[in-house]
Amino acid sequence: MVVIRKHLKLVLGLMAFAAHVAAAPVPENGPSSAPPTAPSTAANTQALTKADVDAWLDGLMPYALSRGAVAGGVVVVVKDGQVLTQRGYGYSDVEKRTPVDPENTLFRPGSVSKLFTWTAVMQLVQEGKLDLDADVNTYLDFEIPAYQGKPVTLRNIMTHTSGFEESIRKLISDETKTPAPLDTVLKRWVPNRIFAPGTTPAYSNYATGVAGYIVERVSGMPFDDYIDQRILMPLGMTHSTFRQPLPASLKPLMSQSYQTASGKAMPFEVVEPAPAGSLSASGADMGKFMIAHLANGGPLLSPETAKTMHTTFLDMIPPLNRMALGFYEQNQNGYRIIGHNGGTQRFFTYLWLLIDQNVGVYISLNSVGKDGAPSAIHNALITGFMDRYFPGTPKDGTVDAKTAAVHARMMAGHYIASRRSDSSFMRTGAFASQTAVTVGPDGGLLIPNFKTPGGEPRAWKEIAPFVWREVGGKQRLAAKVVDGKVQRFSIDAGSAAVVFEPAPWHANAAWLNPAMMFAVIVLLLTALSWPAAAIARRVYRAPLALTGRARLRYHLVRGVAVLVLFVCAGWLFIFSAMMQQGFTAINGKYDWLVILLQAAGLVGFIGFLGLALWNAWSAWTQGRWASRLWSIALLLAAGITLWAATTFGLLSYGLNY
Repeated sequence: MVVIRKHLKLVLGLMAFAAHVAAAPVPENGPSSAPPTAPSTAANTQALTKADVDAWLDGLMPYALSRGAVAGGVVVVVKDGQVLTQRGYGYSDVEKRTPVDPENTLFRPGSVSKLFTWTAVMQLVQEGKLDLDADVNTYLDFEIPAYQGKPVTLRNIMTHTSGFEESIRKLISDETKTPAPLDTVLKRWVPNRIFAPGTTPAYSNYATGVAGYIVERVSGMPFDDYIDQRILMPLGMTHSTFRQPLPASLKPLMSQSYQTASGKAMPFEVVEPAPAGSLSASGADMGKFMIAHLANGGPLLSPETAKTMHTTFLDMIPPLNRMALGFYEQNQNGYRIIGHNGGTQRFFTYLWLLIDQNVGVYISLNSVGKDGAPSAIHNALITGFMDRYFPGTPKDGTVDAKTAAVHARMMAGHYIASRRSDSSFMRTGAFASQTAVTVGPDGGLLIPNFKTPGGEPRAWKEIAPFVWREVGGKQRLAAKVVDGKVQRFSIDAGSAAVVFEPAPWHANAAWLNPAMMFAVIVLLLTALSWPAAAIARRVYRAPLALTGRARLRYHLVRGVAVLVLFVCAGWLFIFSAMMQQGFTAINGKYDWLVILLQAAGLVGFIGFLGLALWNAWSAWTQGRWASRLWSIALLLAAGITLWAATTFGLLSYGLNY
């Protein structure tokens, strides 16, 4: 079971839309209690002109796409209510050598679609038809149970603090041609709540689907129709749609998507909770959407409503970036930025708005590429853009070495992400891929899971009590500490959507991983001893010197050990398939094997402990010291195996995850 850990990065890897910690650009901002103050323009600041931006992009993007094996991308920059530039790079269809056209080529912005859903919600709030603080059950025809006596509200949903566990089954599909109706998708399974509403950032696509369904019910029109009539048409976004499959008029304009630029074109992806990510849009159309929000809502929202949407922040771990109503902060170089990123399986997108400078930037890529290329390209673009046109130097404080060392030791440990599956076997992703925080050789923090775009672990230096700056970078990490204990931490890039909390003692990898290694060794030796002893007896023509119950116990212990190993191997195969095959495997391809493993695991994990107890009782009543010692090892291995299976959710039953 230990090797499962090597294959599971499900918390950030299998979540459908680009992981906020791993994929977001590296930001920097001022104290979260107030908007950052823009620094004075430096003498060497480049003027933000079309000619300069075009030259800069043309130097960056072709090389970046080629280096990352990305087929194509689009970049749009808007300023002062106008499109400053829109550039297509690479190909929308590699085989046909069709270049990306920023005006007409459609990309899939993934979770950037949520900004349209949030805009629709705010339109209905503006009209008095929705209340951000009302129980969402007021607007639904099915019930979302309260948690700890508190109902879910639209404000919770828009700030990703509704408390739902992750739901990824049938989130995205290559095989589905037409998604199920939105109400069917939402009523199929209501994910468990694992946090009280309003308390913990835990990004949720399901919750966004609920918001879209509320728009549908309250407006009296299908969600796709609402978006068409109330958002796309007023902005003149004629090359955009939430509809799946694509309308016939737009289908020829859709970019192909790829694993790598040299690979084959992949099918059109269908997002079942459509309000969470089904948009298809051209770069030019996304420019119109940015301009509307930069213009205090433009034709979509009143200035008051737009200001509420852009500036109502949920402050979870000061001074890190915060969540607004649908947008999340990504401040950098002292400038206030709100935005959103998104990803399907093969499209990767980022949109950010410098509200005070009336500037917006949008980038979308159509390939996974290699070595995390989309994340690296996003990072290079936003960091380069800000340093070129809006430079600034963070003003960090210092913490004395002795205090910094104490704080680093307090932080050291294993943590699990708030965005996770919790009630099914998919909780393995959270508990087997814990984030380790260690003390670096210089007394700072070292977190191997958080890597630079170059793949190196990020090191952190404390700049204020329990606030660290990335060494050589701009990103910050901060912790919430209560009564001398770390309750949670996050980093600027993902603080609006996910936090990391100390792993509970019963699941802490610090002891559980070595314990599982011990259990696996004992299980392997027990299982291998069965055929090995049989071969030896056959060679030396020596019969098994056991009879009756002792003989039965001998075979059962070894047989069930083999069963447990096969169950563990089966789960390893499932998780590996999910990592390699993506949503093809997640959406039910191996349901038969999951059900088989759940049933076999129930027999194997519990049965092995019972047999180990029987074996230990027999050994200590009539065995030799060697058999007694081995019976203890076997009993410990059985207990650890059952403990781990329970912790990882492998004893759960069902296909909701």
